[in-house]
Amino acid sequence: VRNVGEGLVELIVAERDANGPFTDFYDFCERVDLGVLNKRTIESLIKAGGFDSMGHARQGLLTVHEQIIDRTVARRRKEAEGQFELFALDDLGGGDDVGAAAADRLPIPDLEFDKRQRLAFEKEMLGLYVSDHPLMGAEASLARRTDVTLAEVEALEDGSVRTFGGLVTGLQRKWTKKGDLMAVFVLEDLQASCEVMVFPKTMQTYGHLLADDAVVVLRGRVDAKEDQRKLIVMDLERFEPTSSSGAPALRINLAPNAVSTPLLADLRELLAEHPGDSEVFLHLGASKVLRLSDEFAVDTGNGLMAELRVLLGPDALAV
Repeated sequence: VRNVGEGLVELIVAERDANGPFTDFYDFCERVDLGVLNKRTIESLIKAGGFDSMGHARQGLLTVHEQIIDRTVARRRKEAEGQFELFALDDLGGGDDVGAAAADRLPIPDLEFDKRQRLAFEKEMLGLYVSDHPLMGAEASLARRTDVTLAEVEALEDGSVRTFGGLVTGLQRKWTKKGDLMAVFVLEDLQASCEVMVFPKTMQTYGHLLADDAVVVLRGRVDAKEDQRKLIVMDLERFEPTSSSGAPALRINLAPNAVSTPLLADLRELLAEHPGDSEVFLHLGASKVLRLSDEFAVDTGNGLMAELRVLLGPDALAV
């Protein structure tokens, strides 16, 4: 974990082995060696998910960890010097730091980062995703925007042009001998990865869209001249990962006696021109409803609704 040295980890593990697992963040601060309570170290552990098992939300813990550490360190140092607070003494006059520790317990807000920010911090601290992946849950919506997966690149012929999608990693911007800017990165999905090159002319148009951990859809040409296949970008756009379950469904009325092969072909073509995340249901009369497969999910904007009314009539859309 970035900013967390091996020596500090050994101190944490030694305390855990000696006295059992930490029950929460307060218990952690009470028990570990004071040298562990370095704010930069603790911030990195929080961002990496080191306290998730204790039930604390990462964003909430980040908002108050410095105050909790300040109070705990100050009190523990006083106690080490014998300066116990009066309220820390029990009725019998013995030393009991439970009351003082409880007084330091600032509430930890139940706030959590959105998925993108949480995973960005995780990647920053660990160098990889552990708890989740930016593409998890968005596989179907990404597949509807692409022709093939990255695992299928090896089967494509040299010069083949296809549409691919995935996560930008290892982005490097380079200058050619002529002084033109280009880029090289690795595009990865949940199954495979492939090196991608963006030459200067294309870089001028799409370079501003490139960033590590950005999800993109690109049209590229397969370069199979070397042992390691590459993709050469022709055009590229950012893709916002979404789950199909979050988009409202599109319901289309079709009179059974009006259904014909040409009409269905036109409908299929129209839906294919508007790929998105809304499921499509066909209402055939009053009692029969068919759900189309995910490959026909659509974006209900961009004029689709108007085009459906032109193709199927003013009552084409079910309420």
